[in-house]
Amino acid sequence: MKFEIPETKKLVFESLIPIRWGDMDAMGHVNNTTYFRYLETIRIDWLRSIGGMPNPLGEGPVIVNAFCNFYKQLEYPGEVLVKMYTSHPARTTFETWGTMALPDSPELIYAAGGATTIWVDFPKQKAIELPQWMRSIVS
Repeated sequence: MKFEIPETKKLVFESLIPIRWGDMDAMGHVNNTTYFRYLETIRIDWLRSIGGMPNPLGEGPVIVNAFCNFYKQLEYPGEVLVKMYTSHPARTTFETWGTMALPDSPELIYAAGGATTIWVDFPKQKAIELPQWMRSIVS
């Protein structure tokens, strides 16, 4: 099953991530699980940049699902340009999307994925309303 990334989304962050030798599998290309790590890295770097890191004694974001569509194989050596997008804020959730390309051809997407993020009160272990400051960033 292929998940579509929406046309309407907001670019919120981008970064170059080095492709490491250990990211490859026996077939000589980046292992599928590593693409999820690239998406995780860009999401965490973005959250850190906006002051949105989870606070175990307070509140913050939790990923409730994630997916990745693979289009072309990434290979070592090199870097991957990962772009992070947001969309669809709801009462307690918002969507994040990521595209992965090579820096010299950013229009050619090698993989794309996304995740639903829910805002949680960690001590209560309960979803809470998305804070207005976060809603304004992801809208």
